[in-house]
Amino acid sequence: MCGIHGLVQLDGSPVLPQWLSAMGDVTAHRGPDDEGQHIDGACGIAMRRLSIIDLAGGHQPISNADGSLTIVCNGEIYNYRELRDELRARGHVFTTGSDSETLLHGYAEWGDEVVQHLNGMFDFALWDARRRRLLIGRDRLGVKPLYVMQDGRRLAFATEAKALLKLPGVRTALDREALAEYLHLGYVPAPLSLFKGIRKLPPATLLAVELGGAQPQVREWRWWRLPARVDRSVSEDEWVRRIREGIDRAVHLQMVSDVPIGAFLSGGVDSSAVVAAMARHSPQPLRTYAIGFEGGTAEQLYNELPYARRVAQLFGTEHHEIVVRPDVVGLLPRLVWHLDEPIADSAFITTYLVSEFARRDVKVILSGVGGDELFGGYRRYLGGHYAQRFNALPGWARRVASATASRLPADRHRKWLNVARLAKGFVASAEMAADERYRSYLQVLARDGVATLLLDAPPPGEDRLAAAFAMAGSDDELNRLFAVDAETQLPDDLLLLTDKMSMAVSLECRVPLLDHELVELAATIPGELKVRGGRLKHLMKRALGDQLPDDILNRAKRGFGTPMGAWLKKELLAVVRALLAPEVVRSRGWLRPEAVDALVQDHAASRSDGTDALLALLNLEVWARIYLDGRDAADVADELHTLAAGKRAGLPTPIAA
Repeated sequence: MCGIHGLVQLDGSPVLPQWLSAMGDVTAHRGPDDEGQHIDGACGIAMRRLSIIDLAGGHQPISNADGSLTIVCNGEIYNYRELRDELRARGHVFTTGSDSETLLHGYAEWGDEVVQHLNGMFDFALWDARRRRLLIGRDRLGVKPLYVMQDGRRLAFATEAKALLKLPGVRTALDREALAEYLHLGYVPAPLSLFKGIRKLPPATLLAVELGGAQPQVREWRWWRLPARVDRSVSEDEWVRRIREGIDRAVHLQMVSDVPIGAFLSGGVDSSAVVAAMARHSPQPLRTYAIGFEGGTAEQLYNELPYARRVAQLFGTEHHEIVVRPDVVGLLPRLVWHLDEPIADSAFITTYLVSEFARRDVKVILSGVGGDELFGGYRRYLGGHYAQRFNALPGWARRVASATASRLPADRHRKWLNVARLAKGFVASAEMAADERYRSYLQVLARDGVATLLLDAPPPGEDRLAAAFAMAGSDDELNRLFAVDAETQLPDDLLLLTDKMSMAVSLECRVPLLDHELVELAATIPGELKVRGGRLKHLMKRALGDQLPDDILNRAKRGFGTPMGAWLKKELLAVVRALLAPEVVRSRGWLRPEAVDALVQDHAASRSDGTDALLALLNLEVWARIYLDGRDAADVADELHTLAAGKRAGLPTPIAA
């Protein structure tokens, strides 16, 4: 695990080592154990290393015997031992025990098709000196991020966007098209990024830069896609067996490590399934980590410690708990800096806090991320199920229900009001077409709401969500939604925050439920077996029925988030009102001050639940102060503390981008 970075000078001029050093210095948190770089004229590749496998011999970059191939790799290749045996049988000689060397020799044997042989989470850069060719790539699901910047004279890449900003001549500016998508979805979908001129390499994509011809050539292609056809020939009992074996195999495979390893445990189905499998394969008690929040009713809704404790006792883990009342005002600038791009998913705070807690003991952690997507665990997957029943009601009953729902209050942090909020959203979308209904569940602001908010709307760009629906080839509704999530929210929101927040504290987080073989299995399971009669994760729960008790399997669904809505009305209210004040919004030149102010006032008065929209706007302004105004995150945190204390003096005028 590490961070990689590098560049190719398309004009043939030499790469300077200090450029690579500057890129590595700003991402030292990803790899505090080691660093290295390789320069061959116009190409330079480099890394920062967090030592996990082959602690002594795994230094990167790694070259083959004659120096014609050199690689840097971020992540883990879980099946590297099997591949190493196969490649040795074909005559390859290994000089280290590193999993990254397997990719190097695999390329020598199979060329670009080496990625088809890999089971892992990774991004990599491989320099082929004979062909004067750089190949960079990203894993199937996009567990590891990779950013690319290309101008007329160079192509640069890095695991984190902030590394690209350290190159000479790079000016930070806001991408207006990405801003519109961010306000719509609460994250920036690939290939866009919020930095103008920098893009994300999409999941399962390879990019080759060829310098060997008369002119440099850059080519990019997709090397894997989710299966689109379900298999209705398999019995439910057989699916149960395959799921059980698939989870066990994936977890066992991802337990490979030469350093201490642990697991996040919320007491939900996904994390409990991972812990159950780990306990079967661990010769000593497993270390588990859970988090809860101090405070009132809103905070207690996010306290899952009793469930985590129950699972820990069941499997005899060495369980660690932390109860926090975080300094969210001070945390936001530091975490937004680590994220590179703002997001509206408050799970980034929880993920950071529990990662920081676990890092005191372990270097590697396993997480249950991905189980909801694979096996039908989100409430939004029930939209079609309930829409069908709602639309079967007589017209007068639908009208009464719609009128009643429109008058319900919205507050996700009081139990009955949260139910009301969900009911309100469902009734409003029940008569929409399936794709638009699902969009309504995912979006932070509707597209017309974004247009109202933007001062100058950019020219219409590609609708990334519509494109994901168009690519989702399955005729099974639930698997179609799974395919859309796997293309958008999963890599660009959930996996991005998981990677950035764990690596902020130099912790490697693995996601065994997103093992690609398990993902391919899940994509072929009929949706009516994943969710049956309104029961989420029906098939997965059956598969785990002999491992987990009913009170864990059938407990109410909770997200791995924070009481952000309550914080925005209390701890963060003064900060929100200051950072989103009309004069600040006006000075940026992006948004309509009156529209932003209406969102702030409506949420504070509980007229609407503006949690996600306000967090998106708040994080956007924090991001702008750090990345566009060039201010240190610690200075911004000090400023926010001053604002939270009710003081307004000394605020600098932001620089309009």
